[in-house]
Amino acid sequence: MPEDERRSARVEDVHEYALAMPHVTVYPGTGDRPIYQVGGKSFVFFRTPRPDAVDPESGERYRDVIVFWVASEEDKQALVRDETSPFFTTAHFNGHLSVLLRAGRVGELTRDELAEIVQDAWLSRASGRRAAAWLDAHPPP
Repeated sequence: MPEDERRSARVEDVHEYALAMPHVTVYPGTGDRPIYQVGGKSFVFFRTPRPDAVDPESGERYRDVIVFWVASEEDKQALVRDETSPFFTTAHFNGHLSVLLRAGRVGELTRDELAEIVQDAWLSRASGRRAAAWLDAHPPP
């Protein structure tokens, strides 16, 4: 794996990878919280602070939550139940096929790992035709 892909991911990489996917539309959201969509469906977005995601020590709302769609409940649980994973969920997202990641913890992932999360998010929301075309052009290693 090239050195660049092994380095710690950054928030800028979330934007880069989301924009690199085909047929992406970016909506400004509120403030500096863009929403990345494919075919009118969000696949990554920067969430506004909510009362259900708070720092357990201070009680302050997290202001840096990024939402990534996943393909299945099994995929979600694999990410949020792994104690070494920076991904989490809240009661608000019960039954919602997405995982949350604080921007402050993006660096716990490599660029390669983050790219896979963004690509999987896109694939989970893209039409079958678009997903198949992308997969044909990007076969798994």
